[in-house]
Amino acid sequence: MFRRVSEQFTVMFRRKAFLHWYTGEGMDEMEFTEAESNMNDLVSEYQQYQDANADNEEEFDEEEEEVEN
Repeated sequence: MFRRVSEQFTVMFRRKAFLHWYTGEGMDEMEFTEAESNMNDLVSEYQQYQDANADNEEEFDEEEEEVEN
């Protein structure tokens, strides 16, 4: 989910779509760049947890097979 939001944000930000509405209200483009970086960091962190969880499940499945045999 976060990856999809990040990809959509990146496409729109690169095109500067709707950016004028936010800058007109006092936001700076740098705030958007920082938000993009934060989102990418969050996606990476969740990916690490997902990968670690998948590794643990594989080890658990292998142990179950050994016990059954």
